[in-house]
Amino acid sequence: MSGTEVGPGIDRSGFRHEVCVYDGDAAFAGSVAPYVRDGVLAGEAVLVVVAPPKVDRLRAALGPDAARVRFLDMHTVGRNPGTIIPMWRDFVDEHVLTGRAVRGVGEPVWPGRNRAALAECHHHEALLNLAFRDDLDFGLLCPYDARSLAPEVLDRAFARHPYPQPRPENLSCYEEVAVLDAALAEPLPAPAGDAGSLGFGIDDLREVRALVRAEAVVRGLGADRCDDLVLAVTELAANSINHGGGRGMLHVWHEDGHLVCEVTDAGRIRDPLVGRRRPAASPPNARGLWLVHHLCDVVQLRSSAAGTLVRLHVATCA
Repeated sequence: MSGTEVGPGIDRSGFRHEVCVYDGDAAFAGSVAPYVRDGVLAGEAVLVVVAPPKVDRLRAALGPDAARVRFLDMHTVGRNPGTIIPMWRDFVDEHVLTGRAVRGVGEPVWPGRNRAALAECHHHEALLNLAFRDDLDFGLLCPYDARSLAPEVLDRAFARHPYPQPRPENLSCYEEVAVLDAALAEPLPAPAGDAGSLGFGIDDLREVRALVRAEAVVRGLGADRCDDLVLAVTELAANSINHGGGRGMLHVWHEDGHLVCEVTDAGRIRDPLVGRRRPAASPPNARGLWLVHHLCDVVQLRSSAAGTLVRLHVATCA
């Protein structure tokens, strides 16, 4: 397959997923603005999804060219890393179907992400390569702040981006099979020792909802967030009953400022993008994991021959 010239100095022969490392907030705009400006000058549709202070810096660096760029707040649209791919999918489809190339900047990792969110950010970065592998006119740059992020975070970033700018000798190379396998197979820490537990079947959904609601109230979740979490866990329990052998196990505990609900069953999921693609109108039972991703702050899904585990995190007030 031959490449297609879509911007100054760039020859694209497929989805171009790049990582760049910058040294602190003051260096952000200088590292990212040339990439964005090249897209603008090439007539590409450009979307930048970063934290609001970085939007301000980038606007200032771009000057009048900023008016031709769309900006979104990553802290809002990427709160749950599992909802970022659908956002990029919508933007790409909006423009590529009309023959316009697309360029993006996305920064899903920032200081303060907790352990669970950071793990899912790394899996998100790997899954981008699968979700957009057939998109010939989409380039995405992912900046990482070397001053504020741990060395192991940078190492994992380089292992998930086929196109570094440039790759330091001491950091990992991209390994597609390994990082895609990890998205479903990477182990999670065991539930907390004081976790509430409930085995359930088709006649036990009321007890499932009651346990989750009781824990949510104790931890100070507002009524709407409580309802969201109860609905999300109910969707998972129904999936276990319908597709996971008819039974499942629920664990509920508090960790790192979040109420965590984990549902396990004997079923197996083989598609690492499940829940990250906008569902079709039918069948309606294909929407459960999509809904779960949009109701919770972080969703962790792991599946193997031993069964499936889905862990939900919702920030609490207690």
